[in-house]
Amino acid sequence: MANETTNQPRLKKLYVDQVIPALQKEFGYKNVMQVPKLDKIVINMGVGAAGQTGGDAKLLDGAILDLQTITGQKPIVTRAKKSIANFRLREGVKVGAKVTLRGAQMYEFLDRLVNVALPRVRDFSGINPNSFDGRGNFAMGLKEQLTFPEIVYDKVDKVRGMDIIICTNAQNDAEARSLLKAIGMPFRGEKQGERLL
Repeated sequence: MANETTNQPRLKKLYVDQVIPALQKEFGYKNVMQVPKLDKIVINMGVGAAGQTGGDAKLLDGAILDLQTITGQKPIVTRAKKSIANFRLREGVKVGAKVTLRGAQMYEFLDRLVNVALPRVRDFSGINPNSFDGRGNFAMGLKEQLTFPEIVYDKVDKVRGMDIIICTNAQNDAEARSLLKAIGMPFRGEKQGERLL
């Protein structure tokens, strides 16, 4: 238990040491418990072609392997909630994989996303700052899994994108935006020098 603080993820330490005091000052929180924090990160990879009639089920295996490599956690398989004839999709068929990260794994993933993966995106000019849902949660998409250095290019069977949802306990979008900005999320139209990192 004495070693708990030394093994703390870098981003968690940044949150405790710099982000909490900065947000308390910005929003005038009286109590540290009022400061918004990250709740969980959900990474979803849809493989619709695997679920279609006559589709290739091996595509799903590739998505599961990629997600497990990126996150370090075993994904769960997602299934179609209803049948859609136009997409040749039947209810209950496997259509993707998702991972929910919490705690240290969540901070490690966000650190790699912000500082390693996003700078590797071609012609990257920042993330859309308007992708909040009104309740303090942020959603973004990546077009290919190759932006993560853990993925070996030669072993990729198919380039596939993913949705990343960052859930916070913030009361509104302004608080959530300030939290993510302070952690280092490179929002479009802001100078990188304003970040605490």
